[in-house]
Amino acid sequence: MFFHKDEPLEAVGDRILEATWAAFPGLARNQLAMTWLVYDPPSPMNTGGALSAEAFWQYAPHGFSYRGVESIYPASVVKLFYLVAIHEWLEQGMTQPSAEVERAVKDMIVDSSNDATSLVVDVLTGTTSGPELPAAPFETWKQQRNLVNRYFQSLAWTELETINVNQKTWCDGAYGRERAFLGELMDNRNRLTTTATARLLHSIVGGVAISATRSQSMMQLLKRSLNPADLAADPENQVTGFLGAGLPLKAHLWSKAGLMSRVRHDAAYIELPNAAPYLLVIFTEGTAHSQNEAILPFISRQVAEAVVNF
Repeated sequence: MFFHKDEPLEAVGDRILEATWAAFPGLARNQLAMTWLVYDPPSPMNTGGALSAEAFWQYAPHGFSYRGVESIYPASVVKLFYLVAIHEWLEQGMTQPSAEVERAVKDMIVDSSNDATSLVVDVLTGTTSGPELPAAPFETWKQQRNLVNRYFQSLAWTELETINVNQKTWCDGAYGRERAFLGELMDNRNRLTTTATARLLHSIVGGVAISATRSQSMMQLLKRSLNPADLAADPENQVTGFLGAGLPLKAHLWSKAGLMSRVRHDAAYIELPNAAPYLLVIFTEGTAHSQNEAILPFISRQVAEAVVNF
């Protein structure tokens, strides 16, 4: 485990969850998953990669997890994994930089564009969407599409053992070979846990995802404005209805949200004035809850208040 649990944080985490279920009684206890990390000073986070990877991984933050190992459909949170993977491919020369790849990566994270993500997945795997394929070519195609899975398994992080990150993200749904690849019962859908997501985001903010320079580049794309004017100008921002909406305006936020008809998720690193920095990943499931813009801000506000009072 890359973080350590302690009784004080466990008690606070439990209180926050109980307050959440009291405020939202329709939210079942198996429709929420949460991983929360708190960084004691001097924090190794967001330092521009000042520490080596070896030194960074010696640091274990305080952590709280509720259903943190449950596999859940991640919606657009999976784009965090494609972000890290494309930087690895570029670093290793497995793909070449281009203005179009750079544009797609930016739009995938900043605007959460599914069309941009489609190109990124094509570049990562050498596969393309299209009509159904005969059996033998389809087997080859599936092997290629699993390249990103094999990369993350090669890291040998126990938190990543149960994840699946081999699917594109869609607006209306998959067709042709993409629909066949999902499986008749959609059993090959993307799957993430809040703890796996937390570890990946932890590595980015810590400056050890691929390299310090590349981690900094990722952080720039993940930075979110809390300015009300900016949010009003972008109705599809990744703050309103998500964790950023529960923060004071003076907070600093880096995040990637996920939303579809049955889930609402967010993964965020947050810095508050005069408080310890922290990382928070919340997944919620259920059709009614995915449309509820109050749940994630409520939890975020409770967490922020708890951190200030630590």
